[in-house]
Amino acid sequence: MKFVLQLHMNPKTWESLSEDDQNAVIRGHDEFIKLTKESGEFVATKAMGEPSASTAVRVRDGVPTSTDGPYLPVDVEFMCGYYVVDVAGKDRALELAAQIPDAKYTGIEVRSVLFEAGAE
Repeated sequence: MKFVLQLHMNPKTWESLSEDDQNAVIRGHDEFIKLTKESGEFVATKAMGEPSASTAVRVRDGVPTSTDGPYLPVDVEFMCGYYVVDVAGKDRALELAAQIPDAKYTGIEVRSVLFEAGAE
């Protein structure tokens, strides 16, 4: 079963961490990737850009418009990245989520993958 492990971060939380703690989080991701690759559970990972650099697109009455900046307020948590893992079941996905270093500071949202477009 495939699961997406969504990483969320509050900018104020990240900024409050010491440089050593920030570096530990980054190293922890390297270790997590190594662990899941060695176990054969790793599928993919992506880090997301800052919400302030995003553009929101909306279609109203058939007319698309775009607005620079985040879709949602970012003074709270925002999605900063994700992992996709292929595991035996939800319990294992939860176990892996707890090993992601960000879980120490914010939550990791675990969601099952329902289908993959273009998948055989």
